[in-house]
Amino acid sequence: MRSTVSTLIRNLVGAEWREASDVAESLPIFNPATGEVIEHVPLSGAADVDAVVRAAEAAYVQWSRTAVMERVRLMFRFKFALEDHFDELAALVTRHHGKTLEESRGEVRRGIEVVDFACGAPTLLQGRTLRDVSGGVDQDLYRYPFGVCAGIPPFNFPVMIPLWMFPLAVVAGNTFVLKPSERTPLGGARLAELFLEAGFPPGVLNVVHGASRAVEALLSHPLVSAISFVGSAPVARHVYTQAAASGKRVQALGGAKNHMVVMPDADPAVAVPAILNSAFGNAGERCLAGSVAVAVGQAADSLLDPLRDAAAKLVVGPGDEMGVQVGPLIRAEHRDRVAGYVDKGVAEGAELVVDGRREMSRPGFFLGPTILDRVTPGMAVGREEIFGPVLSVSRADSLDRAIAQANASSLGNMATIFTSSGRAGREFRERVEAGMTGINVPIAQPFAFFPFSGWKGSFFGDLHVHGTDGIDFYTRKKVVVTRW
Repeated sequence: MRSTVSTLIRNLVGAEWREASDVAESLPIFNPATGEVIEHVPLSGAADVDAVVRAAEAAYVQWSRTAVMERVRLMFRFKFALEDHFDELAALVTRHHGKTLEESRGEVRRGIEVVDFACGAPTLLQGRTLRDVSGGVDQDLYRYPFGVCAGIPPFNFPVMIPLWMFPLAVVAGNTFVLKPSERTPLGGARLAELFLEAGFPPGVLNVVHGASRAVEALLSHPLVSAISFVGSAPVARHVYTQAAASGKRVQALGGAKNHMVVMPDADPAVAVPAILNSAFGNAGERCLAGSVAVAVGQAADSLLDPLRDAAAKLVVGPGDEMGVQVGPLIRAEHRDRVAGYVDKGVAEGAELVVDGRREMSRPGFFLGPTILDRVTPGMAVGREEIFGPVLSVSRADSLDRAIAQANASSLGNMATIFTSSGRAGREFRERVEAGMTGINVPIAQPFAFFPFSGWKGSFFGDLHVHGTDGIDFYTRKKVVVTRW
């Protein structure tokens, strides 16, 4: 659905919130729980991108020379502003994304944890030195900022993922251009307002709204030095290829098809709620969602019935209502696409255990928790990223076959195992080809001080987002060799 209207949310160019100038159309921003249009976002073009990049470039001259302790003092003020507006940010996420308030609070908290990490810049940005590497010669390593960096986050975490990007970039002395998702742009815009209120100089953080035209302009702009992206695997590959061809440093996080292996010795009291959380939390719209539960041996006998009963009881509804456990999907077309996977799974021979399509008749963009049993890796639901509340249950007669099934995927974001055996857990840890691996946990999400470490088609680049990888990504190293 496209529209042209006169009042649109604005871009942030330096200290000025401006209407986009290079825009021929706009998109509606919905409340997914009702289908109501709450705002409109401009699809900015190359001229608008150039304006924000040049504002960032102008600010870089002074900001890159600002003392690190001053940058950190401002980052602490930004953290306090985020804490002061915590509930407001969570409510904003729920309003235009749809996830439950509890999930939105978790998102905001995870984002603030990266700001906490960024406040450690005086230690994180330290280089190292070695005297007398040769007779009378000393050697030192220093970290320097890059220049203008750009971030392109996805729709599903409109506050958290921008906070994975720009706080580390700017505390390292870079300036930043944020291009929020055109589906959920209000979170990034509000973060920018709080950033300015915290006292950061104009141009250190800039915001441009748009879709593919804005992205392509950022990928090719000669003044942009580094690109951070999170989205689907095909788009991540495109971003990596195009930006790297333009000489930029790139971290591009792609999609996922996460496997959860359940051993016969797994404790159902641990495994069942963990699988429900993983598969249906955030309505399945997250790259760490558990998509395929692989029951090993007799594990299916103790797993399927409690999964079915518990999933059927999950409360579906607007994310701001008390007691709701599963909110809507982001758009009607996305809901229909996910429902199409359910149709396809049944047509290919999967057994429908819980049918969430019954929720599609209500207002808003709802699809309830869905479970398909006896899914094979050759089925579309067994191999393709669905990005919705659909759990596929597969069978394997051994841990070896379960690991082989997970490793056959072209994606390698996360994999988990539920077991009481230390030997099985260690074997899984060592052999599964996923950059984030869990043992008896629903979501193997690293904290801010570790990298978000996808493998294979789930990540394109060398340095991952946040953690010390994030510091390395947003700095370049200079080695100085000295003889006096």
